[in-house]
Amino acid sequence: MIHLLFLEKTKTASLFKRFDYMLLTAVLGLSALGLVVLKSATLTMPGGGRILAVQTISVIIGVVLALIISLIDVDIYKSFALPIFILSILMLAVVLKFGFGMEEFGSNSWLMLPVINMSFQPSEIAKIAFIITVSLLLENIKEKKGRYNYLKLLVCAALTIGLVVLQRDYGTAVVFIFIFATILFIWGIKYRYILISAMIGAMAAPLVWTFVLNDERKERILEFLFPGSDPSGASYQVAKAKMAIGSGGIFGSGLGQGIQTQNPVGGIPVKESDCIFAVIGEELGFIGTALVLLLVFVILLRCIYIARNSADKFSSYVTMGITGMFAFHFFENIGMNLGVLPVTGVPLPFVSQGGTAMISNYIAIGIVLSISLRRQRKHHPY
Repeated sequence: MIHLLFLEKTKTASLFKRFDYMLLTAVLGLSALGLVVLKSATLTMPGGGRILAVQTISVIIGVVLALIISLIDVDIYKSFALPIFILSILMLAVVLKFGFGMEEFGSNSWLMLPVINMSFQPSEIAKIAFIITVSLLLENIKEKKGRYNYLKLLVCAALTIGLVVLQRDYGTAVVFIFIFATILFIWGIKYRYILISAMIGAMAAPLVWTFVLNDERKERILEFLFPGSDPSGASYQVAKAKMAIGSGGIFGSGLGQGIQTQNPVGGIPVKESDCIFAVIGEELGFIGTALVLLLVFVILLRCIYIARNSADKFSSYVTMGITGMFAFHFFENIGMNLGVLPVTGVPLPFVSQGGTAMISNYIAIGIVLSISLRRQRKHHPY
């Protein structure tokens, strides 16, 4: 009995020793900075206090879930991959019937929880289910398990991305495509297939432009290609964001003091979500934006390190899928605020307003922490 207790104590101590404090600290630091900036961004907004309260609660729930999930062995996710995937597909399908959104953004990707009267976005949860399912199928293909894994992989990708496209949430659909491409690249897809996919995408582009994109999304793309072409329309958001970031200087104007941020009429649009990086640039200046970038690179590089040293191929694929998800969100959001990438409405992880996104991002971090804890069992690079 004493021997068993000693072994259990030793195992617990070993887990604490191997815990990835650097990754968790970087994520917590980014979340804390996000709460501070969100409070400032919502000072002149109706219901700003409620937005901050929901975000704070989401961070707390997310941290607790991440710590709990970090203690769960990754192999368990393999056993529940199919039920998790089916549940995510059902939620995405329900959105098509009962979902709602905002007309100015053109997408209907939200569901209302009837009991607590709060909304959530199923596609955020579906990202994690998608990463787990694709990773498992690719591991099976790599190890030659089963005859129909290629077909299952195509069905998984087409079904998930197709349902998101039907919600007209094209920014999120691109995130799924990027996740899929990232895991495939790490898995070892042949370059000729990459070239074929690029050619198919190029040929499909005119059809997407004609039959899929609405006028607002076309205007956003044209604004990216021809900056300043529509000053009062598609160019307005980018112009305001760039103006705010440019005026911040080295130290910024101070929290609650930004001219563009605190202007409720002609200031930064969607400043609590899409353009929150512009708020950081204006009110915290170069120092604030540099701190954000530092934390972003710590998170991404740490995730890549964990993927490189994970216990098996499945863990590597999952970690790189999560890394790809975060990378796209980080660089797309920052890029569109700087005017170097098209505006897609993709939020800044751990910073932008969004309870569902915050919790799902922390769930993803919990999975990475779980993989990190067990990375020393054996080493299987990509």
